[in-house]
Formats: sequence, structure tokens, C-alpha cells
Amino acid sequence: MKHNIIRPYGDKSGDGKVQLSFTLPVPPDDWGKEAAKQLLKQMGFEDIIICGIRDLHEGFTHFIAYAVTPCSVDSSKIKVKKVDTPVMEMEEVDEFIKENIRRKITVVGACIESDAHTVGIDAIMNMKGYNHRYGLERYQWFNAINLGAQVPCEELLRRAREENADAVLVSQVVTQNNIHIHNLTRLIELAETEKLRDKMLFICGGPKISHELAIELGYDAGFGPGTYANEVASYIAVTLAKKLAQKS
Repeated sequence: MKHNIIRPYGDKSGDGKVQLSFTLPVPPDDWGKEAAKQLLKQMGFEDIIICGIRDLHEGFTHFIAYAVTPCSVDSSKIKVKKVDTPVMEMEEVDEFIKENIRRKITVVGACIESDAHTVGIDAIMNMKGYNHRYGLERYQWFNAINLGAQVPCEELLRRAREENADAVLVSQVVTQNNIHIHNLTRLIELAETEKLRDKMLFICGGPKISHELAIELGYDAGFGPGTYANEVASYIAVTLAKKLAQKS
């Protein structure tokens, strides 16, 4: 096998074995099990074993299966858009801002519209941060304003304008029916209408957010799961410093 060809690993390298978990509107019996097998066959899987069946009641059954996929990925053809600014630790970010921007950076963040899940925005903004990485409130050269959950787009932009913000952070955890795309798009459209889009950085994050998606939606950057505050802080500081250098 070519070194650049990637296939799933099960019992041995490149055997293509995967584990799948899914729910079907079928009974938890042999008939339902066969329905699950046929579905996986139509998806191109081979050597299918249904190893787990759980009755979810009301006509639904959860299945766990092992199967083999004939598919593979050529790693040499993988291209990923990602934030490419250098990542610094908190103390380094503060020192960088002190030397290159010479004033505090103001960041306003929120979970917008109906999203009430603050775990993401809190991990980036709140002083305690996440997993031993302090949030922006702990940085000496950041003025971090966390508006919390269920903040209307209009209110977020109003506060950003009032604070003369350098950056706006938006967290979207709820993604059912692509509501995150709807909300993020609406915020950018409002920012453009209010002539704020080019006056500050717009950054979004969440479980289904990638840098590529963020760029497509009109944002400056996007951060997915597992992002720490220092990554966001580094991006903001370096990007603002570049903008200042271009003006001078």
C-alpha cells in the first residue's frame, strides 16, 4: 500500500474496518437487523456485522455495526484552510500587544439569537478559561466583554459599536437544521448594513465551525472544537498588528 493512501484501521493496518452507530425507525428484531444490514450494503460497506441493538421504544431502534469500507483517501491531495498565524502563550500575547499595538484590545463576545449554550464562549472569554488555559479576561492587554447567551444580533453589534470593539466573537453550539449558518449569516449582513464589518474583526466558533466555513460566511476566522483562548488571542493580536503596520 502506498504511504500516502489512508484507510481505516481495525484489526490490522489498512483493513478498512469501521464501527458505525445509527438509529432507524424499525423494530428491535431480526427484520430490523436485516434492514440495518441492507442500508449499510447500499452505502457500500462489506462484511457487515450488527453487534448491538437497543430498543429506543416508540418504533425506533439504535444499532451498532462493524463493517469494511472499500474507500480510501490520498493524503497528498488533502488541502485544509486554517488559521495560520503563530500561536503564543498568554504572557507572550500580552507582551506582543504591549510592544506592537500599545493599547488594550477590546473584544465583545456572545452566543447569538436562540443559542443558550455558553460553554464555548466562556472557555475563550471567562477568566478561568478551559483546561488550564486562562480566558481573555485574564489577559492584561485585553478588555474582554462577554454578553452571555441568547443575545440578539442587533444587541451584539450595538454593544460592539458602543465599546469601539476591535473584534467580535460569536459562539454557535446549536446546529440543528443549520441554524448556526442562518444566525452567523444574519450577523454579518447586519454588520455590513451598519457599516461595521470593515471596522472590526469578526470571528466565529462552535462544534461545526471551520476556518473554511467562516471565510465562506464572511468572517475573518473560524475556530472549531478544542480551541483555546491563547489561539484566538494570538490571531486577534497578530492580525490587528498587521493592519496597523499597513496603515503606517
